Amino acid sequence: MPGVTRAPRNSVHDRPGRLKLLLRRSRSVLRPVPFLCAGAVLLGGGAVLSYLSSSKGLSLQQRLGRATGPVGLRVTEIAIEGRRNLPESQLRAAIGVGRGEPILSISLASVRSRVESLSWVEHATVERRLPGTIVVYIEERRPVAIWQNGGKFAVVDRSGQIVSDRDITPFKTLPLIVGVGAPRAASSLLAALAAQPALQARVLAAVRVADRRWNLHLNSGTDVLLPEGAEAPAINRLATLQKEHALLDRPLQIVDMRLLDRLVVRPMPASAPASAPSPDSGKKPA
Repeated sequence: MPGVTRAPRNSVHDRPGRLKLLLRRSRSVLRPVPFLCAGAVLLGGGAVLSYLSSSKGLSLQQRLGRATGPVGLRVTEIAIEGRRNLPESQLRAAIGVGRGEPILSISLASVRSRVESLSWVEHATVERRLPGTIVVYIEERRPVAIWQNGGKFAVVDRSGQIVSDRDITPFKTLPLIVGVGAPRAASSLLAALAAQPALQARVLAAVRVADRRWNLHLNSGTDVLLPEGAEAPAINRLATLQKEHALLDRPLQIVDMRLLDRLVVRPMPASAPASAPSPDSGKKPA
């Protein structure tokens, strides 16, 4: 068997190439880096935990806010969406958050609860957008009528909820409802009138009687007595009578529709001016 010729040890062929040398040196340099990173994370986490544990008497959320506030997680903007009628100053007071507060220490549930306690607000959503924005979106109650009771006026929504009893001048074009229980019962009546706009234009006030039924006081001085629980059919019938016979153009004091099978009318007294509604059904506020 012929002998095999081997290169002598420590020859040029035993030396690693330049690429291998570079890789070996890089590994030796980078080997301590993971341990240094892990140490930094442990030290930082330990510092935060130490800070959180030292803040006695505070909730975890408040402690977290204090710990992250110094690194820039603070409120820089409070954005409001959906507001129309609710005074902005009143809404911001209910939000109760100021610029510069640690954003992670703010309880979104508490902010939402305070905002939804406002009479104008039907529903609210509160969001936290890091690094520094709080967004409050509200759905306002829709005003449908002005309620007069006991000489006082208030704006109410479709469910009968009072949304404002302060400055109601901007809502003076809304229908006027009068009497005890009127807000709670007005929704179906107002819908029936809205379906007959020509008739609705003649109505000055809808007066709730004994919290059972309605009278319509018209701009001509006529009072229309509606049946209990059957307002929509009576209103449709009245609109038809006006269209076909011009009933409401006549000098009538009373149009009694409380009996479904008949219509009773009472002429306006010749010597008396047009009648006024009940003392509590006066004009809307100027």
